[in-house]
Amino acid sequence: MMTVPLFISGGEIAFIIFIVIMVFGADKVPDIARGLGKGMRTLRNATDDIKNEITKSAEKQGLDPDITKDMKKEIEDAKRNIEDITGPIKRKF
Repeated sequence: MMTVPLFISGGEIAFIIFIVIMVFGADKVPDIARGLGKGMRTLRNATDDIKNEITKSAEKQGLDPDITKDMKKEIEDAKRNIEDITGPIKRKF
């Protein structure tokens, strides 16, 4: 199961569920949840298809599809270096 940080507490989720049940009724909630799940699955499949097409296109053009991984690594290294430099400065103030 994939968790997504929503910055919503358990009490807020319970309140939202309560409101949904009050508005739509208990018999409609499973249908709504099923529809939302189906929509999210369709969206995930569409994004996977787009990623695959971009990768195939990059390979056809002779581009390295793993260049984004290298770029992310360089960005993370740069962030880490900046934090190493600014860390002591931030602590002094």
